[in-house]
Amino acid sequence: MPGKLRLDGFGILVDDMGKMIRFYRDVLGFEIEEDEGSSNVYLVKDGTLFLLYGRKDFETMTGQRYGYAGGKNGHFEIALHVDTFDEVDEAFRDALSKGADPVMEPTTEPWGQRTCYISDPEGNLIEIGSFNRPFRNRC
Repeated sequence: MPGKLRLDGFGILVDDMGKMIRFYRDVLGFEIEEDEGSSNVYLVKDGTLFLLYGRKDFETMTGQRYGYAGGKNGHFEIALHVDTFDEVDEAFRDALSKGADPVMEPTTEPWGQRTCYISDPEGNLIEIGSFNRPFRNRC
């Protein structure tokens, strides 16, 4: 295999760019500089590339059509970390107060993680969790 493949980031194909920009910027605090009429948005969050890419633009670029899940999308999740169990509860309440859709209330799981789920306006799952200690890279 030529060269070493390295994970650069991830992207979400979106239908309503303005709504998704507002959600990730205003609800989750992602720093997004592009305006709501952009066809793609690149940003780096905590060292990871995050991309919002318009579905129609992606289909035009690749010359193919794709199927998209409706409702809640169980294909993947975006995992966000906070340092303490209390911060999980606080982040959940804050996201709901700003319009996030609740999926699962904060719960302490048998493996020691406190976690909850919300979804973005297009049904993508977002986990907010903590092992009640500061984040450390698992690698």
